[in-house]
Amino acid sequence: MKRTTMPKCTFCQQDHDQVERLIAGPEGIFICNQCVERCLGLLREEKPGESATVADDINLLPPREILAALDEYVIGQQQAKRVLSVAVYNHYKRVLFHASDAPDVELEKSNILIAGPTGCGKTMLAQTLARILDVPFCIVDATAMTEAGYVGEDVENILLRLIQVADGEISRAERGIIYVDEIDKVARKSMDNPSITRDVSGEGVQQALLKIIEGTVANVPPQGGRKHPHQEFLQIDTSNILFICGGTFAGIEEDIGKRIGARGQIGFGAAAQQQDTSHTTLLSHLAPEDLMAYGLIPELVGRLPVITCVNPLEQADLVRILTQPRNALISQYQRLFALDDVELVVEADALESVAEMSLSRGTGARGLRSILERGLMDVMFEIPGGEEIRRVVLQRAVFTEDAQPLIYSADGRKLRWTEDGRLNSAA
Repeated sequence: MKRTTMPKCTFCQQDHDQVERLIAGPEGIFICNQCVERCLGLLREEKPGESATVADDINLLPPREILAALDEYVIGQQQAKRVLSVAVYNHYKRVLFHASDAPDVELEKSNILIAGPTGCGKTMLAQTLARILDVPFCIVDATAMTEAGYVGEDVENILLRLIQVADGEISRAERGIIYVDEIDKVARKSMDNPSITRDVSGEGVQQALLKIIEGTVANVPPQGGRKHPHQEFLQIDTSNILFICGGTFAGIEEDIGKRIGARGQIGFGAAAQQQDTSHTTLLSHLAPEDLMAYGLIPELVGRLPVITCVNPLEQADLVRILTQPRNALISQYQRLFALDDVELVVEADALESVAEMSLSRGTGARGLRSILERGLMDVMFEIPGGEEIRRVVLQRAVFTEDAQPLIYSADGRKLRWTEDGRLNSAA
């Protein structure tokens, strides 16, 4: 009779009587519980070193310093900047320290929602935060997304953009920031106006966003586009990706006003209780129930616990945006002109005029550049090759009367414009 060989651990050679458990593997390989515990110990010893690498990659600053850095790029919006400084600090503190410092406590993600009018700094705030922290950043438009299986862009493709920004380093992308713009445009359709067609770019997109915003291991097609069964996927863990959602939420102040009782108050004591019903004041009272009433599903609102708003910009704010930030538009144009040895001077009343035009158009800071471009277009056409041009003065009449900027030569002569809008350098 053939004797049966008792199985042993392939690694430590102990048989099943000497250990608590022996786990069978492929092709007659076995491993005991003691060797498994040793392997786990080795893996745990390597984790502190990995965390240090993560810390080196992120320039985590305290909230005060984050706020100070935001002040260099974003004018106004002090409350929004304070809220974002704290939220971002807490998020990356969680990324860096929660696993090792408190393994018995699980810290949840604090994704952010920013509401407010267009051109008031929502995107700039998110971009600047990523620059300060030195983490990958990408912007996606919620209106371009559809739920899986429909014509449009799969939600998972936004993760591919972040991977591309991170130069293909998935570990770095997993600590990045994704700004989802126009999130209000995917609010589900009103029950008062039902549609017989499926809302594939509304509530369906919100449902698709839930998992990646909360945190999951997502399969991303390396070339983008639609998924198919026989392709390889990039796997990315979204647990530590910070999602910042922005939207104008036009008309939501009406719901806020009704909720807080700012309108329709009558009777004794109404005057004393009357509140400021301006857009700015009402938006500052934005709450989760207002977002749900607007059409965001409760599950998505619950995954965006930090809510703040940006206020409409005043004319004085727009003038400061033109001149004060580190990336101020006037400074950019002055630098462009200086590369051609030309000095650009912008008079104070010209700045006021640009701000007035942008304010009247309702485009906020986003419209400033197009107004300046139009006023300087002919000058920028003439400067290359115009050896006599050495000084350009931008005055108010350029924007209010459609006049041309004043042009001067190196010796101080004023150069004339012809009737067809060309510069007569011989004048």
